[in-house]
Amino acid sequence: MRQHVYYAKTLIVIMLLGLIGSTTQAQAEGGVELAGDVLVAVLPATAGGLILGNKDREGAWQLVESAALALGTTFLLKYTVKEERPNGKDNHSFPSAHSSVSFTSAEFIRKRYGWEYGVPAYAVASFVAYSRVDAKQHHAHDVIAGAAIGIGSSYLFSRPYAGWQLQAEADPKYYGLRLSRVW
Repeated sequence: MRQHVYYAKTLIVIMLLGLIGSTTQAQAEGGVELAGDVLVAVLPATAGGLILGNKDREGAWQLVESAALALGTTFLLKYTVKEERPNGKDNHSFPSAHSSVSFTSAEFIRKRYGWEYGVPAYAVASFVAYSRVDAKQHHAHDVIAGAAIGIGSSYLFSRPYAGWQLQAEADPKYYGLRLSRVW
């Protein structure tokens, strides 16, 4: 029973981390912007659902560490680099927290649970990033920087979950796929 309480608390923390970047949801003017504001919370919630479904305590910590690094870096830059938003509302445009949260979740899902979950997660994260540019909340380089921060943080902290994994590999003389199993 204690384990279920732990996972429920972990899911709540992950969802709250995803909502931190979603401060404009109530002010959303267009359907694309509103969809992006909703999906920025769906990705961390999906990661949390995968963690709960797999009873993956180690994965929960990896996601929390990834999110902490991504959000810490994002907000440190957001409040030290004074860049005006395209809509002129404030000077906290760089980098995009929506993109950072979305791509943190997408890379965590991809690296921890494989490409079968990662491809749709990356598609959703890309839409969230697009929605920020479309709504004139961010410049393209803001969402690219947010994506890089998110991907990098999850790449550093996440490890594949036990089970079969399919990963892309490449070097100057080889391109291919690797099928492996973690015991």
